[in-house]
Amino acid sequence: MTGTSGPFNAFLDLPQIPVFNAETGPLAGLGLAVKDIYDVAGYPTGCGNLQKAASALPATKTATSIQVLLDAGVRFAGKTQTDELAFSLMGQNAHFPHPINPAAPDRVTGGSSSGSAAAVAGKLADIAIGSDTGGSIRAPASFCGLIGLRTTHGLISLDGTMKLAPSLDTFGWFARDIDVYQTVAKLLIGEDAHRGQLTRPLALDWLDQLPTGPGEVAEYQRMRRQAEAAIGPVADAAPLSFAPDELYWCFRKIQAFEAWQQHGAWISSGDRGLGPGVKERFEFGAIISAADYAAEIEKRDAFRQELGALLGADGILVLPTVPGAAPLANGTHDELLAYRERALMLLCLSGLSGFPQITLPIGTADGAPFGLSLLGPAGSDLALIQLGREILQQQGLHVV
Repeated sequence: MTGTSGPFNAFLDLPQIPVFNAETGPLAGLGLAVKDIYDVAGYPTGCGNLQKAASALPATKTATSIQVLLDAGVRFAGKTQTDELAFSLMGQNAHFPHPINPAAPDRVTGGSSSGSAAAVAGKLADIAIGSDTGGSIRAPASFCGLIGLRTTHGLISLDGTMKLAPSLDTFGWFARDIDVYQTVAKLLIGEDAHRGQLTRPLALDWLDQLPTGPGEVAEYQRMRRQAEAAIGPVADAAPLSFAPDELYWCFRKIQAFEAWQQHGAWISSGDRGLGPGVKERFEFGAIISAADYAAEIEKRDAFRQELGALLGADGILVLPTVPGAAPLANGTHDELLAYRERALMLLCLSGLSGFPQITLPIGTADGAPFGLSLLGPAGSDLALIQLGREILQQQGLHVV
């Protein structure tokens, strides 16, 4: 791997290896980009790290979920850039030219599924596979004006995928067209495990206060009113017993501990040249004790039960996906870090609960995309996509 190639720095510069796909099927004629943490037969899996890429042998088997899509007729378009070891939210891998956000070129794409989001937003692929541990589908989708779903944890196979934090890792994908998005979901999920109608929209006051400024708050309120035209009025829910900071740190500690368990031995065995931010996040994971981790898991279980009780079988939580438009690509380290921390307070609810969350490209802030999210009960993935379709159609945005 020598770098990136093509427009928007989305794809990795790799020798092109033929990848079999069915000639017919529901995805025939569409192009598929794949984040470089997933195995594709014939290609090394570099995981955004130069040493990993240099030592990786070509995969002998394609990741299970990717193969499902190839068997449905989609054409492999290439492997896409990822943040290093998928442990970042901004899409700025220190080892590669940063992907360019086609919807807002002066702003980040978001990560860690950075190249995949750039590929779809730039119309280089119709579908792009990513993953979501801490927000790596939802944030880039919001930043780049795409549809993105964090799936119910464990619902879609991650066989043949680099692990980051297994109790948080989920499969995900980007698309511009809700028809395409829904077709992929049906292929990978089959039928919804959740049988109820999602008819009770809810809001939590503190989530609604996380947009970064008055303009973002006003745009979020406008998006919410637009959604209400399709899903009904949003009611204020009783406060949760967990403070925002408490949930944020619960997520951070679980993610970092598990990431260190997965990669710590390799990182410690030599100078791995980890980029800034990624290096510090792994170092944080190294100092979390097993007892502290167990305490955070217990807290997460209590939160999951409380949020599950709030939603029941028919509730959906309406919230801003992220605090506003993507940060500027030339922002300072402190500016990007402050945005990341604020964003994780919004993103961690789905991660900690394991419940699905869809982001819809129906808003703008500072002339750049800004997404609205719906979070539903476990297994309600297809129902959320259908609600997303109704909201987009109500706005005349069936195809984005």
